[in-house]
Amino acid sequence: QVQLVESGGGLVQPGGSLRLSCTASGFTFSSYAMRWYRQAPGKERELVALINSADSTAYADSVRGRFTISRDNSKSTLLLQMNSLKPEDTAVYSCNVILRARNYWGQGTQVTVSS
Repeated sequence: QVQLVESGGGLVQPGGSLRLSCTASGFTFSSYAMRWYRQAPGKERELVALINSADSTAYADSVRGRFTISRDNSKSTLLLQMNSLKPEDTAVYSCNVILRARNYWGQGTQVTVSS
C-alpha cells in the first residue's frame, strides 16, 4: 500500500533552517509529481512546493527564494530545504502524491518558528 512518512520538523528560531524529508513506498516514486503542503492553525491547507517527474519545480509566492524542493529517486525520498524561516511558516507540513486521481498524504510533521 502507499505510504508517505515525513520527518525533520521541530522548533527553530526565526532566520533558521530545517530540512524536511518524506519517504515514500508502495508506488514507483520516480514516475510521479510530489507536493509539500502546510496547514497552520485556523487556516486552510496551502500548497508550498511541487516537483514533477522531470524535476521541474514550482513554489508558493510566500516561500519562493527561501525553500527548495528536491527528490532522491534512488531513496524514494522527497525533500524540502527551508531557509530564512519566519514565524508565519509555522504549520504542519505534509507530503502528497496523486495516484489514479486519489490523494495520498503522510501524517505530517510540525514546524514551529519562534524565538
